[in-house]
Amino acid sequence: MSNMDQIVTTDIFINGEARAASGGRTYDLYNPARPKELVGHAAAASVEDVDEAVRAAHAAFPAWAALGWEERADRLREIAKALTADEDDVKYRSRLFTREHGKIARETLLEMSRLGDRFMLAAAFGERMSKDEVMGPAGAGPQFDTIITRQPRGVAALIVPWNWPLSILGAKLPQALVTGNTVVVKPAQNSAMAPVLTLQIIAKMLPPGVLNVVSGLSSEIGDALVGHPLVRKVNFTGSVPVGRHIMKLAADNLTPVTLELGGNDAALVLDDAELNDEVFEKMYWGAFASSGQICMALKRLYVHESRYDEVVDGLTAACERAVVGDGLIPETTMGPVNNVQQLKVVTDMLAEARGKGADVKELGQVPDGDLYRGGGYFQKPALIYNPDPSLSVVREEQFGPCLPILKFATDDEAIAKANDSEFGLCSSVWTPDADRAVKLARQLEAGYTYLNGHGPMAQDSRGPFGGFKNSGIGRNLGYEGLEAFAASHTITGPAGFLV
Repeated sequence: MSNMDQIVTTDIFINGEARAASGGRTYDLYNPARPKELVGHAAAASVEDVDEAVRAAHAAFPAWAALGWEERADRLREIAKALTADEDDVKYRSRLFTREHGKIARETLLEMSRLGDRFMLAAAFGERMSKDEVMGPAGAGPQFDTIITRQPRGVAALIVPWNWPLSILGAKLPQALVTGNTVVVKPAQNSAMAPVLTLQIIAKMLPPGVLNVVSGLSSEIGDALVGHPLVRKVNFTGSVPVGRHIMKLAADNLTPVTLELGGNDAALVLDDAELNDEVFEKMYWGAFASSGQICMALKRLYVHESRYDEVVDGLTAACERAVVGDGLIPETTMGPVNNVQQLKVVTDMLAEARGKGADVKELGQVPDGDLYRGGGYFQKPALIYNPDPSLSVVREEQFGPCLPILKFATDDEAIAKANDSEFGLCSSVWTPDADRAVKLARQLEAGYTYLNGHGPMAQDSRGPFGGFKNSGIGRNLGYEGLEAFAASHTITGPAGFLV
């Protein structure tokens, strides 16, 4: 074991100080590629710790909110630089991230850099948020001068999932901070240590209480955080059942919520699509990056019947080039699934598809067969060719390395099939015809549509992100992501008094 692979213990962070959870409680995290390898001990916060964190944020709120947007934006820019200033520390946190999560090393480094980028973007949007709308007298009837301004809400509870925790933090945390809110973050229990160490860097650059971090078991502290009477905003990314539960709990205090709840993203490959190795690599990474464990991953691929065989051949070849193994090995292009429960979801879907006669192929290379068979949560990339649309691998979010490929005959049929889902997060259209692409995109029931791409590498973070239907309510990122953490405040006086 190298010095970078020592067993790690992480703390919670409350009111400007890192400390152990109450009673010194921790829980263990293991390497998904080698489940017997203990990676470290994450602090297991108590309900009392959560209450202390929320109260610290509440106490820090007036002074933080009173700062000008410029000063808060400058703090964000300083944080963005600090996150990657120490190259050795970035390597350490990235390696720890891979060990506790399983994703390949280059993806963890991508997350580290993306977090800083999103701090810079939120800082840039702050100026627009700071500008009041001023209206003088207009129309008939009583005449007024009116100012419409925006105020921060107060304490924001941010709850992030295990799949891309730092990128997703970047869609909530800087937005909450630059608008003047104080924050309590609960990282996902399955991927807590590297995010906690990263959050501590940020928290130490802010006044005490502005950013607090409570890692722990969701079943023990989740309700205490969401239902706390001093929490004025909840922003959650995760599963539909948990999102529903959070919405019900938040209703008791009339706490506004933003919920980003995953999806079952459809991609439409039209009859005129440009198809070559570069395109198939884009499709492959859109579907299988992070072992398919991305909410905006390509999860249903609909192909015009005249191009179906080309797409099958191209994607099959791309999947065959995948190298499955330990994410720390440079040659690896697909690591394990994060946890045994999610692995079972995927393998059960594939078993059902096979049992009902679907053509399922598991592809890819396994250089270390002993490791692959040694109990790690591995699954090769799997393609399901023209399956029955009623199968769970089509109807439900797989959140793992498998992809159904289905046929359509007309554009109208493609739209109908894509929209025939309880989800509506992302989608994509593949065609060189821009007018046709936009026309079809406007008909898709999705919060975000990519053109000739799909997934994180095709996403413009300047735009709002979120979904329709069971994919959630509200938006992260973009200017709208800042607006979610603010409330409008209207100030009115008699005509001529303000303007």
